[in-house]
Amino acid sequence: MSIPLLERWRDRLPVTADTPVVSLGEGDTPLIPADHISGLVGNPVFLKVEGANPTGSFKDRGMTLAVSKALEHGARAVACASTGNTSASAAAYAARAGIGCIVVLPAGRVALGKLAQAIRHGAKIVTVDGSFDAALRAVQDLAKDHGVTLVNSINPFRIAGQQTVAWEVIEQLGEAPAVHALPVGNAGNITATWMGYQAVGAFPQMWGFQAAGAAPIVEGRPIEHPETVATAIRIGNPASWQGAITARVESGGTIEAVTDERILEAYDLLASHEGVFVEPASAAAVAGIVANKIRLPRGPVVVTLTGHGLKDPETAVGTGSLPAAVPATGPAVAEALGW
Repeated sequence: MSIPLLERWRDRLPVTADTPVVSLGEGDTPLIPADHISGLVGNPVFLKVEGANPTGSFKDRGMTLAVSKALEHGARAVACASTGNTSASAAAYAARAGIGCIVVLPAGRVALGKLAQAIRHGAKIVTVDGSFDAALRAVQDLAKDHGVTLVNSINPFRIAGQQTVAWEVIEQLGEAPAVHALPVGNAGNITATWMGYQAVGAFPQMWGFQAAGAAPIVEGRPIEHPETVATAIRIGNPASWQGAITARVESGGTIEAVTDERILEAYDLLASHEGVFVEPASAAAVAGIVANKIRLPRGPVVVTLTGHGLKDPETAVGTGSLPAAVPATGPAVAEALGW
């Protein structure tokens, strides 16, 4: 049986004797060598597969702590704005805790795999006209006026829980990497990962990658109508913007933009050469290190793969097709294979 994340790292987290630990067995995700990508970039590359968390994304690391603290403080419900992964995680942990969950979504802009999770976990779902940023403003007002606990990454317990990924990487790798690369949407993950490394005296370069159509940090201004196939990072005004800038500056790292074309190439590359199926946003960081390989310092590179590919089945199906049916005989199958 796995040790709950909050128990494993209790001495480093804001967990007290009064904190009820709400866990689904999160954390302890695989760190696997990426031989093909290593060959492409000329550095040893390792994939931190966060899609192996209980609800299929890295969000569970922060949500276990955020919901545990909400329960400790007597919350009757938690609430979040989401493009998908946060809603799935919040709904699952709220169900585990026996409290309500309210999810506010930008209408028509959430992958179905993520929305399905929130629905089945019993969340109360409201869709709003506008972007994720508009949804977040609405849920902030809701939390202030109706006494529910906001569990987006502006909740400090979310960030505190997410920093555990850095501690796991160091354990698994035996050292801190030279570079830790991540996709950047609302920017809580790069903020938290850098905080985790700093907490144990480790200082890899933090490389963050936004989608070109949703790259407010790269462009230095909010994007009113962000667009990208990578729905999890389709955010025009990141809540943890300053945290991402701090991580970049203090680590000597970078935050760059990659096109949807490059993201989808990396998405296929991960699946076909490394055997790892991810949501498109996860592939942004792989696209980024491949595009910037000549700038990589010597040493291991860790890439956070933020979510499982089944989170976004529309993209998976839409970029492939099934062949026409043939008769159910060995010769017919062999002919279809060109044998």
